[in-house]
Amino acid sequence: MTQTVSSHGRVDEDNNVYVVDNGTERKVGQYPGVPMAEALAYFERKFSDLEANVRILEQRVKGKADAASIAKAAQKLSADLAEPMAVGNIQELRDRVASISPSIEQMKKDKSEATDKLVADTLATRRDIATKAQALADKDPSKTQWKSASIQMNELFEKWQQSQKAAPRIPRKDSEPIWKSFSQARTKFESNKRAFFSALSAESKNVRAKKTALVTQAEALVAKGADSASDYRKLLDQWKLSGRSQGAQDDQLWDRFKAAGDSIYAVRKEVLAKESVEFQANYEAKLAIIAEAEKLDPAANLAEAKKQLLLLQTRYEKAGKVPKDKIRETDDRIRSVEKRIKEAEQEHWRKSDPAAIERTNGVLSQLEESIAKLEQELQAAEGANDSAKIQKAKDALDARRSWLEVVKQNQS
Repeated sequence: MTQTVSSHGRVDEDNNVYVVDNGTERKVGQYPGVPMAEALAYFERKFSDLEANVRILEQRVKGKADAASIAKAAQKLSADLAEPMAVGNIQELRDRVASISPSIEQMKKDKSEATDKLVADTLATRRDIATKAQALADKDPSKTQWKSASIQMNELFEKWQQSQKAAPRIPRKDSEPIWKSFSQARTKFESNKRAFFSALSAESKNVRAKKTALVTQAEALVAKGADSASDYRKLLDQWKLSGRSQGAQDDQLWDRFKAAGDSIYAVRKEVLAKESVEFQANYEAKLAIIAEAEKLDPAANLAEAKKQLLLLQTRYEKAGKVPKDKIRETDDRIRSVEKRIKEAEQEHWRKSDPAAIERTNGVLSQLEESIAKLEQELQAAEGANDSAKIQKAKDALDARRSWLEVVKQNQS
């Protein structure tokens, strides 16, 4: 019998090819019409292909390639090595595949853990996004800076989209509640934003109407000249309280309002300049009148002082207005003269009033009688050598004598 033999197989005379697999020979195929060596070589090349696949699998494991893909490739390769139509050390290939199975399982476990962590991190990121969005939505619309808040909300949405692109597959039951919270926050935010700007638009319209009316009133004051300055200031106070409208119209209205004020104040400035000269002359005149008044001596001749003061007061009033910063000075000085003469008049009346004189004499009589009585009490106490009564009588006498001196001085 003619045959070709290798270390792991043989070919018979009919070109049937056999492999010795784990101590058992089995037929792997037939390659007729070619030399026996070529038929054997053909099935050895099939073995080389299998060996190459095992080597590639080992390299992928070493390179930490995708665990799921490697596991799938290992499973297929294990099936291919069950009874391969190839000649070679097949068991060695099976052993090599089996030896890397623990590594593949560890890779699958590592990937699963990494995926779980990535899912957890992604959910945490989305919850943070939803929380921040909710905070923006819950903020008082009147205190919200809408430009910056809108930018923040858009950035949060972009982060959410990036999370969706980069994240692993997340169970719907975990992701859906977070998305619902985020979506509701965005809806509420946009609703608040629309309501705020709608109200702002209405308020702006109301403010423009108020300011337009104020401009009309201010422009009407221009024709009244300098005397309308105080009325314009009142309009200016109303302007400050009226708020600010949106858009360029507010600035345009202000330009008109200010132009009216400038016209009024320009005329007012001219009037004040003229008044300044006039008021300064009035001031000099009043100073001269005051100087005359301050020379009056009511003690020498009260009636004449009163007569001259009345004449000077009339001249003082007719002298006219003085600069604002001089009003207090001049008024205080003339009032001081008036007060001095009035006090002199009151003092004169007090001394010459019969009723007052009678009251004073009555007080004098009472005091003198009281002093006389206390002197008798003092003598009696001294006679009895009663130190307590002596001191009491002396104290009472000192008080009555002091009072008597005061009354006499006021009478003189």
